[in-house]
Amino acid sequence: MSDNLKRAAAERAAELVTDGMRLGLGTGSTAAHFVAAIGERVRSGLKVVGVPTSEATRDQAQREGIPLSTLDETPDLDLTVDGADELDDDLRLIKGGGGALLREKIVASASQRMIVIADGSKHVSKLGRFPLPIEVAPFGLTATERAIVRLLDSLGMSGGELHLRHAPDGAAYVTDGGHFILDAHLGRIDKPNVLASTLNNIPGVVEHGLFLGLATGAILATADGLVELGQL
Repeated sequence: MSDNLKRAAAERAAELVTDGMRLGLGTGSTAAHFVAAIGERVRSGLKVVGVPTSEATRDQAQREGIPLSTLDETPDLDLTVDGADELDDDLRLIKGGGGALLREKIVASASQRMIVIADGSKHVSKLGRFPLPIEVAPFGLTATERAIVRLLDSLGMSGGELHLRHAPDGAAYVTDGGHFILDAHLGRIDKPNVLASTLNNIPGVVEHGLFLGLATGAILATADGLVELGQL
């Protein structure tokens, strides 16, 4: 998908931002376009404060000159704009391909609205083609992995494979929170609500990439232009 189309989706989302807003700033290549667009508007006089969802986003926002806060200092946000690895017609998402799912979910949950910006290929009829990231504590990794496998078996998803995510240097990928990520290759998720609630019951699972009931709207960049879903 053309980078210009992603930028167009980000700029459309930036139009939703008004003076005085408290913004959740997402993570990833598409969200980075939104941060750049907000930075441009801030330099033209827009007054906002941003809460970044990752250290990478914090670094970019600082370079753009966007005033920043933390969720402890600013616990109620007006709007979060972030990307997604998959979304369906009900605005259920899979996120976490960039490794920031825990902070992204905390920030999104603290927001009155969450708008997703993504390219049209991320819009699917059924979640699960993209591997589901599951953030886990390093302690007891094998026991946690076995518990997840048993859960998947009990839900009829025994074909799914778990892979520990690795960094480019070959070591285990470590999130900003100091955790590991297991990527669950499931193919399709027929009951995302059931999977989400039961994953949360496993000791050692910190968070997972199913974002349900959080996104209120989406702006998709397609070859035919921008497509808007839900309520912006």
